[in-house]
Amino acid sequence: MEPTEDSNNYKYGVFYYNKDDSRIIVPKRIKYMGWTVNFAHPLSYLIIGGLLAVVIVAWIVAPQK
Repeated sequence: MEPTEDSNNYKYGVFYYNKDDSRIIVPKRIKYMGWTVNFAHPLSYLIIGGLLAVVIVAWIVAPQK
């Protein structure tokens, strides 16, 4: 069984968390649904933080009407 298919590797049934999986970005349980982040990997928080920073900066810099 693929580690991403094991329900024990998900916190709250949503967040993939597997310390034994060295991948940062992994396919979701249902393959055609896309990809998710392995929150057990330290770099995952940098990725999420970077994405949030881009969104916040874009929101601040965007012209106001």
